[in-house]
Amino acid sequence: MPITTKGKKALRKSIKREKINRVALANVKTLRKKTRKAIESKSTDAEKNIKETIKAIDKQIQKGRIKKNTGARMKSRMVKSYNKTKATVTSK
Repeated sequence: MPITTKGKKALRKSIKREKINRVALANVKTLRKKTRKAIESKSTDAEKNIKETIKAIDKQIQKGRIKKNTGARMKSRMVKSYNKTKATVTSK
């Protein structure tokens, strides 16, 4: 436990920020799962879900909660899997 008042305030701030960050990252994780399921089931909402997920990932990158390359990798893999399923549907 911190002893000084500065330390106590820093602890309160870090706990508050941790909660905010955890909620934001959980939201991104949920969106990624929804998008993945939509892509696998070849749903018509897949493209809408991808746009929503990319927007959320970009927002977290901007806030510094996700590193730039990590976010780019997430988006790339998601779009790649969507394009792969889209190509198999159109080729049949």
